[in-house]
Amino acid sequence: MRWPLFRARVAERSMEPALRPGDWLLARRTASIRPGQIVVARHPGRPGFLLVKRAARRVPGEGWWLISDNPAAGAADSRRFGPVPAALIEGRVLFRYRRSPG
Repeated sequence: MRWPLFRARVAERSMEPALRPGDWLLARRTASIRPGQIVVARHPGRPGFLLVKRAARRVPGEGWWLISDNPAAGAADSRRFGPVPAALIEGRVLFRYRRSPG
């Protein structure tokens, strides 16, 4: 059994200014995602690698278009790998519960 809540740590600058490296997130496993929400997803090309991205829009029959808030950071998102299948969305972020110093 998998817990409905899980945590994730932000490692890169792709979601600045909303999220910064070192921030911890509490997320809920759910298939109910809406555009604009921040989600945790498995990278389509690297299944063991988790992404924290904003769900921009649902692409019918293909999944979710996920984007970085800070594309200048050079992070991978749907502009690089296309829509992310819904099965790879681990959950949506509920809140940041600890911000790293600095």
